[in-house]
Amino acid sequence: MINVTASSNNPQKKLILASQSPRRSALLAQLGFEFSIQISDIDETVIDSETAHEYVLRLAKQKAQHIFNHLPANEQECSFVLGSDTSVVFDGIILGKPTDEKDCIKTLSLLSNNQHQVLTAIALVGKNHVQGKVVLTDVTFKTLSKDEIAAYWLTGEPQDKAGSYGIQGIAGQFVKNINGSYSAVVGLPLYETNNLLTEAGFVGAIKCKK
Repeated sequence: MINVTASSNNPQKKLILASQSPRRSALLAQLGFEFSIQISDIDETVIDSETAHEYVLRLAKQKAQHIFNHLPANEQECSFVLGSDTSVVFDGIILGKPTDEKDCIKTLSLLSNNQHQVLTAIALVGKNHVQGKVVLTDVTFKTLSKDEIAAYWLTGEPQDKAGSYGIQGIAGQFVKNINGSYSAVVGLPLYETNNLLTEAGFVGAIKCKK
């Protein structure tokens, strides 16, 4: 377990992030919540006839529920687990992480000079508490040459990224337009996550006076 301290939190509630993504951890810390990290190992296979919306929401909930279910009973009383999942979708097809360079080239060639969708789901699970939200963002890429894609693969950035790119990194230069939440494309929608946690009683970086 990794402990991440961001700011003062409600001592009666404990927050766990069910993700090994350093990007999600950094975004959650940016909101000012105290949390620990546990990695959730679940089957991420897409179910037949499952839509991208249903898929990302199911995985976010399952990741959080998996961690929560393995907590000791006394810890479940005061713990909440935040799960998240992101998928890149083009023409209704979910584009996962590339298996190799050929797969990366195929994916980025599809996204080249086209608009695609990034769906990020968040889910907060506690005792008698399950809430989830899916955030959709439209992203439009410039035209990419085969040489650009091949050179991008060699940077090592696309290897572990859904859709074969990381908008917060080198691939940011590929983006002509974005309509929606930038932080959701990175991996965790700040606005929606903050709302989900404050509604559950957590206190982040900004506490408004009543």
